[in-house]
Amino acid sequence: MKMLKSLPVWPLAAPLAGWLLLFGSTFNLGGAYQILLVAGLIGSVLAAVYHAEVVAHRIGEPYGTLVLALAVTLIEVALIVSLMLAGGPETTGLARDTVFAAIMIILNGIVGICLLLGAGRHREQTFGLLGVSASLATLAAIAILTLVLPNYTSSAAGPYYNSSQLIFIAVISLVLYGTFVLVQTVRHRDYFLPKEAVGDEEVHAAPPTPTVAWVSAGALLVCLGAVVLLAKSLAPALETAIAAMGAPKTLVGIVIAGIVLLPEGLAAVRAARANRLQTSLNLALGSALASIGLTIPAVVVVSLATGLTVTLGLDIKSTVLLLLSLMVATLSLGTGRTTVMQGTVHLVIFAVYLFTTIVP
Repeated sequence: MKMLKSLPVWPLAAPLAGWLLLFGSTFNLGGAYQILLVAGLIGSVLAAVYHAEVVAHRIGEPYGTLVLALAVTLIEVALIVSLMLAGGPETTGLARDTVFAAIMIILNGIVGICLLLGAGRHREQTFGLLGVSASLATLAAIAILTLVLPNYTSSAAGPYYNSSQLIFIAVISLVLYGTFVLVQTVRHRDYFLPKEAVGDEEVHAAPPTPTVAWVSAGALLVCLGAVVLLAKSLAPALETAIAAMGAPKTLVGIVIAGIVLLPEGLAAVRAARANRLQTSLNLALGSALASIGLTIPAVVVVSLATGLTVTLGLDIKSTVLLLLSLMVATLSLGTGRTTVMQGTVHLVIFAVYLFTTIVP
């Protein structure tokens, strides 16, 4: 099998173009220039997923999916923190909205598309139940403790944690996510290893050379920086457009989460279509865990350092959708086999989430 000894031009050129476009945005070139910034952002995202997959192929599973999940989460954390620091008190709910959007997009949107397209092509797909069960249990615990419990504590009025509670919940989130990573990569690594699809060239292809892997790792960092700064540059225009539509501000969190999860989503869908549903679910659920398990502690640090109040508790409608999503995911992924039925159910819930966000 031929080993990858060099990289194509486009994954290296895309982030450089993004940085050049970002530099050009300092000259106030008008509204039409925003289209170029969007193109630069999409190109940088696609380049990021390419480089992350090269690194992942070099180090193997399940470390590869962990690398991509952490890379995507770093984008999300940087975006949220930068927008919070720039927006001030008006962005107190941004972390909550973005994390909740990420969970809904992953559990219902990405997983739904993967199950539907994968089963549509292969009729029925299987995966290891033990790894998925551990992922869902950890995700349910972190999600409820960070997004639902704040509504029912009494030390601080409203959907908030006080300072000591914020510190405690940040530590708990890190403990749960850290334990999950330990289980995934060391103690029970076999739970997360996919059954290799026969005839899948991507699985059986020789890994890239160490030099190519290191170049991709560096290029991945360049891509992530371009994505963060381009998204931050586009944020004011995004908020203005959403306000002009008359849509609620929570839609900003959905758009940010959608941009951040695009690399993860593309990689997961490709794996599902190649009949590697285990890899697809590792990517999706691992990203959801990294999103909430690392974002919340980062936001807590920013809150304590700057004095900004962070709103974490969801409203009743969002709480119902979160609980429904966790329950359905537990049931649909609880047999180790999936068909188009499970994919359809997840996508319907996702459609309800989007509709009720725009039309509350």
